[in-house]
Amino acid sequence: MTGPERSQRIWELAESVAGTYRQDGVINRIGEKNLPSQAAIRRVLEQLLTLVFPGYHGDPVPQDADLVLFAASHLERLHGDLQRILEKSLQFSRRHGCSCAALWADGDGGVPGEAIPVLSSRLAMEYLAHLPRVRELTRADVEAAFAGDPAAGSTDEVVLCYPGVLAVAVHRLAHPLQRMGIPLVPRIMSEWAHQRTGVDIHPGATIGRSFFIDHGTGVVIGETAEIGEHVKLYQGVTIGALSFERNPDGSLAKGGKRHPTLEDHVTVYAGATLLGGETVIGRGAIIGGGAWITAPVPAGARVSARRRSVMVADDG
Repeated sequence: MTGPERSQRIWELAESVAGTYRQDGVINRIGEKNLPSQAAIRRVLEQLLTLVFPGYHGDPVPQDADLVLFAASHLERLHGDLQRILEKSLQFSRRHGCSCAALWADGDGGVPGEAIPVLSSRLAMEYLAHLPRVRELTRADVEAAFAGDPAAGSTDEVVLCYPGVLAVAVHRLAHPLQRMGIPLVPRIMSEWAHQRTGVDIHPGATIGRSFFIDHGTGVVIGETAEIGEHVKLYQGVTIGALSFERNPDGSLAKGGKRHPTLEDHVTVYAGATLLGGETVIGRGAIIGGGAWITAPVPAGARVSARRRSVMVADDG
């Protein structure tokens, strides 16, 4: 193919591709200025991880550093960056009718566009106020990982190497944004962790303290899952939905409790699948590897996939 022939062919292909841009609006936003930036959200997430794990993420922190100044400088930058991200996300949702609880929190009429910058600043500060609690929970998660894995040589190794710990830390950071009704941002954060670790935790899931995912790869935790304290999961565990209700037009119904509840001190071994909003795994139960659970499991029970049986532990 000669140079002119190639140029002509490329021009024809460009016209064809551009035609799809005009027809297929679902997968492009031409001229959109407020589409949330994945790159900007990733940068904010890295800053947040620096505050949660100082010395492990970000630059080294000197022994004689002024820690208040260290935190203040990061928080000041974070507030500005996060405010801009929230403003774009809220403007985008308002313009395109996306579901966004934060826009309706101040009244039935919703928040007018000109008030969104002020709202974004307030929401950014409200979110940052969660960071001390996130640090507390994350420390408990790291300690649970160290205590629960005989292969862990130190908590340093846990923080630096364990994908499950990183995935849960990002969830701890994304969950408050989800609870505040912020659109898109928490999901982008959780999907960053999913890509990095192989652990897929929806930011809407509720997770108690001292949570440990051992090995991590292939774990899925759905939006309405509720997980108690001191719970341990192994690789390949799914905490998912059993079935989906449909609207009269055949579309999937949104909302409702679709995912299981795991009470305190539950252990779920590799490859187990727990499904359904009415499935409650009782306190202290152990679910064996490869088990398929679609009904409640009593407290203290031992579920064996091999024997397809449920054994209830003797409390005495």
